Amino acid sequence: MDDNLHEEIKTLISSLGGSFSGFSRIEEYLPLQLKQYPYAITFGIRLSDAIIDEIEDKPTFTYFNHYRSVNALIDQIALRTVLLLCQKGHRAYSIAASQSIPAAPVPFSGVIPHKTGAVQSGLGWIGKNGLFIHKEYGPRLRLGTVLTDLALPCENELLQSRCSACNKCVRACPALALTGNEWHMGDEREQVVDAKACSEYMNRHFKHIGRGSVCGICVKVCTAGLAGNKG
Repeated sequence: MDDNLHEEIKTLISSLGGSFSGFSRIEEYLPLQLKQYPYAITFGIRLSDAIIDEIEDKPTFTYFNHYRSVNALIDQIALRTVLLLCQKGHRAYSIAASQSIPAAPVPFSGVIPHKTGAVQSGLGWIGKNGLFIHKEYGPRLRLGTVLTDLALPCENELLQSRCSACNKCVRACPALALTGNEWHMGDEREQVVDAKACSEYMNRHFKHIGRGSVCGICVKVCTAGLAGNKG
C-alpha cells in the first residue's frame, strides 16, 4: 500500500466538496472485466434539507436541478480522484454518478451499484426504501465510486439495518414499489424494491418535472440521520 496516498485521496475528496468517504475491497461483487480494480473508494455528498423538505407528493423542479448538480459534482470528484491515482502510477476506473445501462444484466442498473462499496466500507446500510442509509446522514445524499488497483486500508465491517419496524417509506411510495422487507447482505434488489415499478411510475407521472428520472418521496419521509443532517 502506498504510504499516505489513501489520506491524500480522502483530503482531495473533502476539499472538492465530498461530505464523507470510505474504502472497501469488493472484488467478489465486480463483473469479470472490473476485477482488476478490486478496491473501491466510496464518497458521498449530502443533499440540502431545505430542498428535500419541499418534496410532498411529487419531486420539485428545485430538487431535480439539485439532483443533477450534485451528480455533476460527484462525476468531477471521481475524475479528479482517478487523475490523482493515475499520476501516482495506479489504475483507476470511475463509476458514473447516475447511469442506467439498457444492456446491464440487472435491469434499471449501472455498471455496479454505488451502494455496494458504501455498505462494504461500513458507512451505512440499505434501507427499506432500497436506498443507501448513511449512519449519520440518512438517505439525503448522493454517492460516487472509484475503483482502483491501489491496495487501500479497509476492514469491510458491515452495519446491520437500523430500519427496524419503521415503514414510513413503504407507506409513502406512490408506486407501491417497496416490499417492506429489511435488506441483508446477499439479498437480491427485488427483495426490497421493485425497480421497474418505481421507474415506470416516475416516467408516467413526473416526466414534466424531472424527465421521469427523480422522485424523492422516500428520501423525504425517512427520518434516519435527521438529527445530524442539517444542511
